[in-house]
Amino acid sequence: MLGKLGALIKNCIKKVILLGYHLCIKIFPVCKDIILLESNLGRNYTGNPRAIYEEMVRQGLDKKYRCYFILEDTSTNIPGAAKKVKRTRFKYFFLFARAGIWISDSRFPMYIIKRPNCHYIQTWHGTPLKKLALDMDTVFMAGESGIDIYKKNFYNNAQTWDYLLSQNRYSSEIFRRAFGFEKDIIEIGYPRNDVLFQKNNAKDIRKLKLQLGLPLDKKIILYAPTWRDNEFYGQGKYKFNPPLDFAKMQEEMGQDYCMIVKCHYLVMDQIDWSPYQGFIYSYDLSYDIASLYLVSDLMITDYSSVMFDYNILQRPMFFYCYDLEEYKDTLRGFYFDFLEEAPGPVVLTTKDLIKAIKQYDPEVFAEKQKAFTRKYNHVDDGNASKRVIELIEVLHHGSDT
Repeated sequence: MLGKLGALIKNCIKKVILLGYHLCIKIFPVCKDIILLESNLGRNYTGNPRAIYEEMVRQGLDKKYRCYFILEDTSTNIPGAAKKVKRTRFKYFFLFARAGIWISDSRFPMYIIKRPNCHYIQTWHGTPLKKLALDMDTVFMAGESGIDIYKKNFYNNAQTWDYLLSQNRYSSEIFRRAFGFEKDIIEIGYPRNDVLFQKNNAKDIRKLKLQLGLPLDKKIILYAPTWRDNEFYGQGKYKFNPPLDFAKMQEEMGQDYCMIVKCHYLVMDQIDWSPYQGFIYSYDLSYDIASLYLVSDLMITDYSSVMFDYNILQRPMFFYCYDLEEYKDTLRGFYFDFLEEAPGPVVLTTKDLIKAIKQYDPEVFAEKQKAFTRKYNHVDDGNASKRVIELIEVLHHGSDT
């Protein structure tokens, strides 16, 4: 009985807030000085929106504009003058009604209304290997009621975007079709990768290792897999369930290596890594993966878009693809011949992964890595954030109040 009453009260509060939101839209004009930013559905302060905002701080523009970051955890430390706002509270809706510029790397809920004088910069969150949106044939994700509804919702959401960032020509072509997006695609690389140009040096890397509590006398492996559409607890809450034998990795490699495990932001599992103390280091969602790229000597991933970012550093990559056939043929499907283009060994078992790392010869993959770089990193140059801010300034000066 109490559970039903609680749900009823919660639903009534939601309706009142949404009513207030619609009233704000009717009463208040759009304010071109307000910028609203969100990373990873508000789950952390990372990625492209963070990089754009921190470049604003460097240029002193966080004081020219009124910047707000949407965060589930408003105790998160962020630099500069930006204020933090919690998701789905009244202030959250009020700011959506008022903000002149929205910046996000994922989709906002469909009940959010974009006003005519508001500009929405969709930064997105990666170059795609796996099929997206309108290109998908099936959908296994939690909370989705079927492929046709999923595509319709995605298409409608994409129509609210005014500008879409792209890392390369390959992505631009896919985004145009897969999102049904006919407005401006800004092909400038990803702001989140600017730091890979700025801090890829011995001094900054040592400083990051000390901040993260990592050993200075061992090589560092970064393990950064993607999530699996069909392994979930509920909508937006996915499992971490790879069959990688971490004990075997520690036994075979622990003397010379340690390992960072970085889960995708959609993964909600709380994993006890204490049996691997001194070998495995795990960092929660609050840690930006770019810092982990910089401190690592090599990376293990699978089908994640991290491969396109990490490749900027020109360090070894290994692809642990234990479910390759199922993922390729059933869950998502690929845009390109992954086995042909992967700039590092593709393996299916822990045993073969360990062997591949120990016997790695960079010369074997040199040509593949060059081709991969030409295709996917041809515009990455460390200045993407500055280019987005140039756009923001143009929009600000050209907007109506």
